[in-house]
Amino acid sequence: MEHQLLIDICGWIATFGLIFGYLPQAIQTIRTRNTDGISLPGFISMAVGCAAFVVQGFLTGNYYLMLTNLITCTCSVIIFAIKMKNDYGKRGEVRGKR
Repeated sequence: MEHQLLIDICGWIATFGLIFGYLPQAIQTIRTRNTDGISLPGFISMAVGCAAFVVQGFLTGNYYLMLTNLITCTCSVIIFAIKMKNDYGKRGEVRGKR
C-alpha cells in the first residue's frame, strides 16, 4: 500500500470517527437545550483547540484536520451560545424571584 494512501485512509477514519463521535451529543444538546452537565471552562478550551486545529489544517494543507475541526468547532460555538443563554437565564430567573 502506498504511503500517501495510508495517510489518507487514516485521515478519513479520524475525520469520520471524531465527527460521528461528537455530533450526536451536539445534536442532543441543540434539540433539548439542556446544558447542565457541560463544563463551561472545559468546553471553551475544546472550542479554542478546535479553532487552532482549523488554522493549522489550513496552513499546512491538511484538509482532514481542517474539515474535522471546522465541524466540531461550529458545533462547539452553537453549544457554547446555548450554555451561556441557559446559565445567564437561570441567574436572571433566580434574581427576579427575590
